[in-house]
Amino acid sequence: MSVIQKSKSKEKLNKIDYSFLLVVFALLAYGLIMVFSASSATAHYQFGDAYYFIKRQFIWAVIGIGIMFVVSRIPYKTLYKYALHIMAISVVLLVAVLLVGTTVKGAKRWLGFGFISFQPSEIAKFAIIIFLARSLASYKDALKTFKLGFLPYIGIIGFVAGLVFLEPHFSGAMVIGLTGVIMLWAAGAKFTHFINIGIFVLPVIGFAAIGADYRAKRLVTFLDPFKDVTGDGWQIVQSLYAIGSGGLFGMGLGQSRQKFLYLPEPQNDFIFSVICEELGFIGALLVVFLFVLLIWKGIKIAINAPDKFSSLTVIGIIGLIAVQAVLNIAVVTSSMPATGMPLPFFSYGGTSLVFILAQMGVILSISRECEL
Repeated sequence: MSVIQKSKSKEKLNKIDYSFLLVVFALLAYGLIMVFSASSATAHYQFGDAYYFIKRQFIWAVIGIGIMFVVSRIPYKTLYKYALHIMAISVVLLVAVLLVGTTVKGAKRWLGFGFISFQPSEIAKFAIIIFLARSLASYKDALKTFKLGFLPYIGIIGFVAGLVFLEPHFSGAMVIGLTGVIMLWAAGAKFTHFINIGIFVLPVIGFAAIGADYRAKRLVTFLDPFKDVTGDGWQIVQSLYAIGSGGLFGMGLGQSRQKFLYLPEPQNDFIFSVICEELGFIGALLVVFLFVLLIWKGIKIAINAPDKFSSLTVIGIIGLIAVQAVLNIAVVTSSMPATGMPLPFFSYGGTSLVFILAQMGVILSISRECEL
């Protein structure tokens, strides 16, 4: 290979995957538009300013984009070096939030430092990804045995998910658990190992799902939301009304009716309902298409990643986004019991958006080393 060819090859490897970045920006732009559309009525009613939520979301989006590009310039091997430290910090923060966290609607999920507050569970989601990626890359034969390999990993995932569950944050714990399972599967865990552990874990999850009165009510409501339309079934019924009203092409951007104080906090967990109502099946299909495209692009980067650590890191991040998107859409369409699960890139929430964009930066950093 000539010097010129080597130079061109090196230059190619130092460039990020712009097609992946384009999909990220498409999701972000779509999300900002829908946050404004979904939140304007509530913002005007509560704060006298229809732009209240979108102004804050836009500021966090700009901050997140800046962080994403900074992270994209950091060699991904830095994460390998500090994976154990990040994991330890996330565990400390999860314990801290249980002891001194801010209680909101009966749950301790937030830690505040001055004017900044965040959910330690967001850090824990990323921490478990890079921890598993490092460990699975370092011990290549770790998953061959059940007791000495597979089971310890399940124990670590369960420990982190358990701390999140105690907040209580059932959906957050479920996301961490499912993301961990995806990574173990991608790393080569045997199907029989999942069957063996599932015999014991699934009953525990089932008990946890009905262990609290409010979660048991959600399960009953899921079975027949129209039985208590003005009570526990109100939110999901309004969501179904919104989805049904949209039809094929929707009522038009900004024309949602359910967002006018019928659908509680439409800019958050149920923003997909507003998308369906305003932009119809076509608008909803575009959301799903963009997520599928993001996942496909991510998998392509993972396949071409330079080593097992970087490959599993991408799989973990993409798996995390996919799990959250699937669970959110399943909830708003009444395909599963209600959980407090935001839709990535779309639901209002500054710190969550920043963490997502930072993780997109990690994938972009890894893409620099891929021969795509």
